[in-house]
Amino acid sequence: MRFRVLGTLEARVHGDRVTLASPREQRALATLLLNPNAVVPVERLIDALWEDEPPATAVKQVRNCVSALRGRLGETGGMIVTDGPGYRLQTGIDDLDSLRFRRHVTVARGLAGQAKLADAVKEIRDALALWRGPALDGLRTSALAGRAAVLDEQRFDAVELCADWQLRLGETGEVVRELTEFCGEHPMRELSHLLLMRALAKEGRYAEASTLFHGLRRRLADELGVDPNPGLRRLHEQILTEATPSAPADVAPEAAATPDRHLGRAVTELADAVTWQWRAEAELRSLHRPQPIVLRWSAAARPGKPALRGDLDDIAGTYTALPVPQLVVLGDPGSGKSVLALMLTLELLRTRAPGAPVPVLLSLASWDPRREHLDRWLADRLADNHPALLTAREYGPGAPTRLVLGGHVVPVLDGLDEMPPDLRVAALDALDQTMALGRSLVLTCRSAEYEQVTRESGTVLGAATVVRLEPVARQEAITYLSAREGADHDRWRPVADRLRREPDAALARVLRTPLMVDLARIGYGRPGADPAELLDAGDAAALEGQLLDSFVPNAYARVPQPPGRNPKTSPSGRYTAAQAARWLGFLAWHLEQTRSRDLAWWRLYRAVPAGTRSGLVGLLIAVLFVVTGWVDDGPALAAIYALSFGGAGYLTHRFARPPEPLRTELRFAGATRKFAGRFAIGAVVGVLLGLGWSLATGLVAFLALVFGLVFAVHVWLAKPVDASRVSSPRTILRNERTGAIALSVSFLVSLGLFDGMAFAFTAQTRFLPVLGGRYDVALGIAGGLAGALFGWFMARGVAAVCYGLAGAIAGGQVFPAATNPVLPFVVGVCFGGGIGLAVLVTRAWGNYFVHHAWLVATGRLPWRLMHFLDDAHRRGVLRQAGGVYQFRHARVQERLAEGRLGER
Repeated sequence: MRFRVLGTLEARVHGDRVTLASPREQRALATLLLNPNAVVPVERLIDALWEDEPPATAVKQVRNCVSALRGRLGETGGMIVTDGPGYRLQTGIDDLDSLRFRRHVTVARGLAGQAKLADAVKEIRDALALWRGPALDGLRTSALAGRAAVLDEQRFDAVELCADWQLRLGETGEVVRELTEFCGEHPMRELSHLLLMRALAKEGRYAEASTLFHGLRRRLADELGVDPNPGLRRLHEQILTEATPSAPADVAPEAAATPDRHLGRAVTELADAVTWQWRAEAELRSLHRPQPIVLRWSAAARPGKPALRGDLDDIAGTYTALPVPQLVVLGDPGSGKSVLALMLTLELLRTRAPGAPVPVLLSLASWDPRREHLDRWLADRLADNHPALLTAREYGPGAPTRLVLGGHVVPVLDGLDEMPPDLRVAALDALDQTMALGRSLVLTCRSAEYEQVTRESGTVLGAATVVRLEPVARQEAITYLSAREGADHDRWRPVADRLRREPDAALARVLRTPLMVDLARIGYGRPGADPAELLDAGDAAALEGQLLDSFVPNAYARVPQPPGRNPKTSPSGRYTAAQAARWLGFLAWHLEQTRSRDLAWWRLYRAVPAGTRSGLVGLLIAVLFVVTGWVDDGPALAAIYALSFGGAGYLTHRFARPPEPLRTELRFAGATRKFAGRFAIGAVVGVLLGLGWSLATGLVAFLALVFGLVFAVHVWLAKPVDASRVSSPRTILRNERTGAIALSVSFLVSLGLFDGMAFAFTAQTRFLPVLGGRYDVALGIAGGLAGALFGWFMARGVAAVCYGLAGAIAGGQVFPAATNPVLPFVVGVCFGGGIGLAVLVTRAWGNYFVHHAWLVATGRLPWRLMHFLDDAHRRGVLRQAGGVYQFRHARVQERLAEGRLGER
């Protein structure tokens, strides 16, 4: 090992410790080691080297520092390489203790998932043995503290995992010894206390377990003003009644019977995935800013209950304390409902006990309650965002459905108002019926829409607690707007004076929502901007429109880029505000037309009229078959081929079910038997085709080999196995593209090879010739069956009929054998290309590619659409929700769509 960060910073070369006398060299090395094998921009190194304002020569000093660091490390210094906007430290897992630690933990989790708990404990103890103290002990600068704290948190998690597995092995004495010291060092960690209480109870030491609980409850009340989580409280009640001393099943299902261990693993990895997903969104949107705008809520008093009030920090504690865990959050447009739902989800995940239900934040806009049961929709959304859950070998059969029906998921449903108006009543009725038994639920909706729905249906979630987000107070808005202004330069004073003097004026009414206050600060917080322009608007609607219209231009404002900017994590400078407004306006209009909030690339075809998109597909397919028929036997056959296969493509895409993407990854393990079975099927198909067209024995054997390989290679495209990875638009596109291209190329090669060989080497045997010998009924039947099977494989019923007819018409055509050795090659390439294209456009990526190209050609979207969407995500215009993007604010989507309608 050359580098150590799990404790004090150390660097060793051939076993000798390297002395880093300069604090700047230590900080630079620590920053690189905290980001192994990743580019660290010069800007981040500047932040790490200087706590206060960096000097004007900071960039040059960073270069000098890195150069000196390379010299001190000797031959090892070559591991630090210059890469684009910064530096990268190339290191293997065995050269850095933090990487070795993560590898041990990953292996241990895998062993535990296979019920090899003893091996898992040994592995995770090897991981913990690498620690010599807090990460980067003695080197906690402000720039390094956050990443070092993440490493410390991973260590704490590993300690708790080890204790949980030891409890399941019955090693209670060792758990008590180790966790007693650990809980003393970390007196606020609820999971550690829960595990220690379980261990003490299993040893019959109930009094000590109860004392431990009361001590934790007192500290939580004194420092945070909250109670221990429900799992701890239930365990304490069991201890007091001398019931079963172990934790109840809903606290730690990993301790339950082995047959359900797959589902327990799915629960754990789902919690990790959801945490990573929304934590990244919260960081991108700066929701953890030191001084965010205050978001207050209140709930009306109920009989025998006091009125509830609080802010964003109180909502999770309020929710967990509810007698029935159902919460409805209401507010005006832009009042912060989605932010509250996101922060509540993260806080519930942070305080979640092992095995407790996982809060999952979902947008309701994609649910049709008239066609789909709520639980089925929830299970489908889990499968979409975490496709690995469908891998039965890892998580058991039907894991998404079992997670939902087993109460392992807390649905946090954002945006009842974002559903089409005619579906809201049905949705609320379905929610009321499904959640009637006291299941956990969080629901957000605009106040006016919720009140209208309840008036129309009379249906109310009777057991739910309803809270309303309050308007932003004038003083809080003033404080937030002027937070970055110096005392001697208060540009916001005219706005503040107007707010205080005229509390009911248009300006005050508009600045009552967090969205508008935030847009005002973004728009007029830049140097040179004059907030006094806000005073000119006399109409609230006009002022609100002005602020909404400023969102995209401000997000795409061109500003000088700092040195060392990382293009992978920073917004791109290639898009102008005008381009962004035009393209985002089209996407917003498309979503409004389809009554959706989810911007999914595989549904982009809906932005093209049905006749146009079907015509595009049919025309592309027809072009390749025109060439095939023309080379075979002139223009007449070219027309027959083009109309047959082009028409089949048109009708298939006009009436067949639209394709959905497949989440796959390349995997070879465990595929041998399936590979052999698929190979056998393909070989039989090749033999039948070769014999049907009277090919020689050697050619038939060659076709059998080709078709066998073509059919078999697809078994290597299997579903992912790691449920802790969240789907993203890019990963779904990449995986679907791989599968689509592999499938279409395989058909191109196999059928193109067959057609070329049939054209060149057929014995010209005729079975049932008609129409003066120009058509063979037997070959037509064979071609029709092959086309029907081909269509069924691609898109089921409609495609089977269409391509069956096309195969029957084209397959029975009689034409002379090739006389030129080049012609069979041309025919094979064109025929295979046509078939491959027909396959490609029935897959989600091929369908997207064709229609995206059309939208680019007509100026409505950029060519690098995913890059543009990712850039909009980094700018805060969009948010990512699993495999789809969504506009960060529903009001922004609505406004952009209105502007697009005005242009039409």
